[in-house]
Amino acid sequence: MLDINTKLLTYLEGFVTDKRKNLFRNILQDRTRHFTVVLEDIYQQHNASAVIRSCDIFGIQDVHVIENKYKSKVSRHIAKGSQKWLSFHNYKEDTNNTLECLNTLKSKGYQIIATSPHNNSSILHDFDISKKSAFVFGVEKTGVSDLVINNADGILKIPMVGFTESLNISVAAAIILENLTFKLRKSSVDWKLTNEEQKILYTSWIEKTIKNVDEIKERFIENNS
Repeated sequence: MLDINTKLLTYLEGFVTDKRKNLFRNILQDRTRHFTVVLEDIYQQHNASAVIRSCDIFGIQDVHVIENKYKSKVSRHIAKGSQKWLSFHNYKEDTNNTLECLNTLKSKGYQIIATSPHNNSSILHDFDISKKSAFVFGVEKTGVSDLVINNADGILKIPMVGFTESLNISVAAAIILENLTFKLRKSSVDWKLTNEEQKILYTSWIEKTIKNVDEIKERFIENNS
């Protein structure tokens, strides 16, 4: 016998086109939590939004946002609606939000990888993709904080041969994510979402597609309880 949640999902699917449902299922096949992205105090709205867009494009499901000094905002124009399909984890309490984020990720099995053109860094093309990794990006001028550097398990560097020593954060994120997710999908690493994770996200995306979904759900539950 189907439980109420399964019945509700089936009912809600009736409000969504088959084309849309198939798109969700196909995209979920390429989503991953093997890699995740951390944004530390990115106050430039256009930069944060562009990184978020890259996360969606390259299949990164989770974005962790640290707000110590600045409030993070997303530009719909730049993000192109990508923020709607990602899972955000915000750290903005009156504590050490950076440390809280790093400790949370480590407790979930992630190694912390600071991105920086300086220090003794691992070159992007040599990076070991087999481990769950959280890539931390900081503001363009100063980069990630010393706290991130001191607590990182590694530092990742994009090789550069020009006069300039750094890339815009959104460009750096796109290069790193494209390179490493391409390698990940060609590898034998178990990088895909579990069936349960896919189901949860699929349900969430279905609901986000339907106008007045809360009213529709409430009415369904009243009629089926």
